[in-house]
Amino acid sequence: MSYQVLARKWRPKTFAELAGQEHVVKALANALDTGRLHHAYLLTGTRGVGKTTIARLLAKSLNCVKGVTSEPCGVCDACKAIDAGRFVDLLELDAASNTGVENMREVLDNARYAPTVGRYKVYLIDEVHMLSKGAFNSMLKTLEEPPEHVKFVLATTDPQKVPITVLSRCLQFNLKPLPAPAIEARLDHILDAESIAHDAGALALLARAARGSLRDALSLLDQAIAFGAGEVREAPVRAMLGAVDRDHLYRILDAIVADDGPALLGEADAIAERGLDAGEALDGLASLLQRIAVAQVVPSAADAFDDAPRVRELAAALSPERVQLAWQIAIRGGEDLALAPDPATGFTMTLLRLLAFAPAEGGRVEARGTPGGSPRTAGAEKGRAAPTAASPAPSMAAARSTASPSAAAPAPAPASASTAPPPSTTSTARPSTSTVAPQAPSGTSREPASALPLPQTAEQWPGLVAQLPLTGLAAQLAAHTEWRGVDGHTLTLALPAAHKHLADKAYADKLKAALEKATGRRLLLAFEVGIAAEGSLASQRERERVEAKARDEAAFNDEPFVRDVVSRFGATIKPDSIKRVP
Repeated sequence: MSYQVLARKWRPKTFAELAGQEHVVKALANALDTGRLHHAYLLTGTRGVGKTTIARLLAKSLNCVKGVTSEPCGVCDACKAIDAGRFVDLLELDAASNTGVENMREVLDNARYAPTVGRYKVYLIDEVHMLSKGAFNSMLKTLEEPPEHVKFVLATTDPQKVPITVLSRCLQFNLKPLPAPAIEARLDHILDAESIAHDAGALALLARAARGSLRDALSLLDQAIAFGAGEVREAPVRAMLGAVDRDHLYRILDAIVADDGPALLGEADAIAERGLDAGEALDGLASLLQRIAVAQVVPSAADAFDDAPRVRELAAALSPERVQLAWQIAIRGGEDLALAPDPATGFTMTLLRLLAFAPAEGGRVEARGTPGGSPRTAGAEKGRAAPTAASPAPSMAAARSTASPSAAAPAPAPASASTAPPPSTTSTARPSTSTVAPQAPSGTSREPASALPLPQTAEQWPGLVAQLPLTGLAAQLAAHTEWRGVDGHTLTLALPAAHKHLADKAYADKLKAALEKATGRRLLLAFEVGIAAEGSLASQRERERVEAKARDEAAFNDEPFVRDVVSRFGATIKPDSIKRVP
């Protein structure tokens, strides 16, 4: 027996097997069970979502030996003939190849005659929008008042091209693209029934690649089974689809957070060398950015993501403004690929835009550099605002001015200490203003006139950290540390275990350089990882935030109007809904 493709073998035989179109199934089932049948139905929707399947199920329901029912038996001669595509009273017409008036008149002439073997004649006209204007006009009268034994089912992927005079004569159902989880569940059921080994990662890739079409998903599944020699595994499916590994996308955003241009170009080259599709890579990046934005706005929603830990980590490292701008750049970059000399060039330029631009205050977008300076130093300082006590993480305006990797030139050092010389230029941050001050050559120890004293107690440390011109993960490192002591040139800082990933040499070098610039002293940093840092700037700001919230709640609860409403109506107050009005 010849092989039957999965899309045909697993076509739903009953309404109960139809996935993802419950709104259509419920309406048709109720109409069949109550006898309130319309004479013409218009099914719209993208390819592979069940338009033809619903038409055949409707034909079975109308002609089953049980009578008109929403649950045809599936075993009578009429049901079997319809499933096999040889029922003489189900006439399927492809409007794409039968567009003329003559074709339509022939169909309508035959509609006058009674059914041959069934109870109803069912006319299925697929891609009905392809009919000519004359063909549409010729069918209007019959479509409005057909013989009692005739039912019309029109299907189209482009309802805008169907004349309004036809639309007004039909009961219209819009079939929805199937969500990826529904497609994934259907594929899993089919593979289990077929006894084919598979894994969840492969099915997720196929479901996303199908873009809402179950038929496309089944066609891809057939291809994946052949490609994987009878199995459906993630690595072969990824290679078959040319899908970009998520690790590439994570590393791209890590490079953007760290302001690491060489690493970013390295990821672009790696994707190009593997022959991966640049458009798919940008789609994947946009999808990742969307999950990050969701995690920032509704943190609990991130629990549903299969990569929730990485999404939360990136959500903490990137500001919401930058995530939104990056998403826009990614989707616009996908549109611009057709204009690029080649896809690899367009993809690389899109990644460079992600690094070169950042949102400024007031919703504007600024380039992260000036013609005369480093793209990530002086030119990025414009419009920076100092962090506020209510925001432990640095603002997006501050995140625009990370130090250039080439400006620091750090010397080799152990992981627990930083020995890099200070950068040649840096900035001194004040609320809403910034300046670029030259630094004395590294061979001198002369303190600048505005040098800040190096803290000698834990209580002094948060005040100094708040004045350091740090951004990104280096700023987070400084904010989560606690002063432990100074021994000569060695400054010892405590870092909680939850933030041990911040004790990276690159971030420590930036913190060291900023401290040396601010204090005018040569320093060596040492970190005690795993010790709670209750005296850190982040902890101080969190306490201030909690205290401010408590004060706001108390003030709100003391309002006479609020007390009156609570007393009179038995109302309750949701503390999280209390917001201070500027």
